[in-house]
Amino acid sequence: MTPATRWALVAGVLALAALVAVLPLVNSSDEQTPASEDLGPVRQAADVRPCPSGQQAVGELRGVEAVCLADGSTVDVGAVAGADDRPTLVNVWATWCQPCREELPLLDAYADEPGAARVLTVQVASGQREGLELLDELGVDLPGVFDGEGESGPVREALSVPRALPASYLVSPDGEVELVRDPRLFTSAEQIREVVRSATGPTGRTG
Repeated sequence: MTPATRWALVAGVLALAALVAVLPLVNSSDEQTPASEDLGPVRQAADVRPCPSGQQAVGELRGVEAVCLADGSTVDVGAVAGADDRPTLVNVWATWCQPCREELPLLDAYADEPGAARVLTVQVASGQREGLELLDELGVDLPGVFDGEGESGPVREALSVPRALPASYLVSPDGEVELVRDPRLFTSAEQIREVVRSATGPTGRTG
């Protein structure tokens, strides 16, 4: 065997050995792809209210699907917003939004008042685990849905949600959806009551 042939054989053996070494790494990478994160314990700790469901979905949210924070199920957001003949205040928030952290407890307190409109929260652009942990920290148990961690999601697209958060929308019982522009940020429960009252009128049903 000539030296050239010997070196060629050695090079071939080394190349084959390298390929054999790499293949298990590729296969193990595929096998170790993490499954869906188990959020059971954090859901239980947050103990947010279940997403209500009605027989008719309303307005721009009809057929729009999102994940219910309470149990991880996929729900029709329009059906959640139209669960009964009350108006619904839809609040869009994210964990990194400091004003959202200040507003959520106010919405929670308002929702417990007699005659209040339904309040539905929509977590966006942040992790679901982090969102549940924040709600637990704030003591907020409002029903809510998760619209994804990315820059857009089905709910945001349906409502044309502005980038500046929080953003609230009032959904009337007949399905009309309107962005709350004044105020853009609620600083008291009275402001929330006034927005609902002005939108429904003095004889409008809010409870």
